[in-house]
Order: sequence, then C-alpha cells, then structure tokens
Amino acid sequence: MGPAEFHIANQDLIKIGVAILCGGILGIERQYKNKTAGFRTIILICLGSAIFTLIAQRAGLGVNINVITGVGFIGAGVIFKDDIAVTGLTTAAVIWISAAIGMAVGAGDYLLGIISSVVTIVVLTTFHLLENYLDKIHHDRLYVVIFDDTEYDHLINLEDRARAHNLKVRIVRVNKQNDNLHAAVMVIGHKKHINKLSQELLITPHIKSF
Repeated sequence: MGPAEFHIANQDLIKIGVAILCGGILGIERQYKNKTAGFRTIILICLGSAIFTLIAQRAGLGVNINVITGVGFIGAGVIFKDDIAVTGLTTAAVIWISAAIGMAVGAGDYLLGIISSVVTIVVLTTFHLLENYLDKIHHDRLYVVIFDDTEYDHLINLEDRARAHNLKVRIVRVNKQNDNLHAAVMVIGHKKHINKLSQELLITPHIKSF
C-alpha cells in the first residue's frame, strides 16, 4: 500500500469517527428524552450519510440524492398525528439535520459538522425555555360550548367575556341541535387569562358544558 493510499484510508477513518461522534452527541439527547429515534439510530443515520458522501466523492458524483430521499422516509416514520396533536416533528428534524451533518463530515468539513452538532444540542436543550414562555403568552384553546337554549346572544356574551380577559376570539363553528346552541370557539392569548375565563364559564348562566 503506497503513502497516498494510506493517507486516504486514514482520512476515511477520521471521517467515520467524527460522524459517529457527531451522531452520538445528538443521539444522547434524543435517548435521554426517550424519543423514537435514539442514540444508535441517530449515530447510524449520521454515519450512513457520511459513508454515502464518501462513495459519491470517489465516484465523482455530487450530492447523493438517495441520502436525502432515505432520510425523508425515516423522518416521516417518526411523525404521528391523532385527533389532538402532531408529535415527532422535532425528532424528524433531528434525523434530517444529523444526515446533513454526516454529509458535511463525509465531505471533509469536520468543523462545520462539529459546530452544527453543538448548535443543534443548544437549540434542543435550551430553546424549549423560550418556547414555553411563548406558549404562555400566546396560548390557544378550543371551547366546544353547549348552551341551554338557542339564543345567539349567549354566544355574544361569551365573546365579550373573553375580550374582557384580553383574549382574541374566533368562532369556528355554530349550529343548533335540538333545543341547544352548539358553538366551537377558539380563544387566543395568555394562558393565565384563558384559565381565568374557564373558571368564569363554570358559573356563567345558560352554559351547559364546554
């Protein structure tokens, strides 16, 4: 084996090692939070992306589109939707960026891969505090209100009560069923104010349930 070949082999080993390191950094955070794609999965995605990039470079090709397509399928597999919420979006995003980091490392840009891993960890571990604060000041809740008669004035009264608590109101749906008025009402604002409105609605006349 000549010096040039040995040098190339060493570079490949370094790339594989850095890809495992970067994937491990992200994988530990996902594993700690008991997410669908954990420690081993993120490492394998990062490593696989680096290897595909190495192969593409040796073949004289550009960005391997198969990496992007494959990561898309894996990411879609961790997203779940039910009647209440969509979950798994953050894990899918981590899968996506871990593949990008692996491709960067495979292309020989170690610094970009390591810095991106650190920045991603900072976003995952600290930005949720800002997210929680934003959720408090801009929270939304859907009330499905059933009134004890069909008078539309009761709905207007509910809107006035919500606005009195500095909440935005949006009427999603209104219909009459039997002798009752049914309304789906979305309120948006500070979580504290929404909770106060909920307490007030418990003792508001003409409201059977919400």
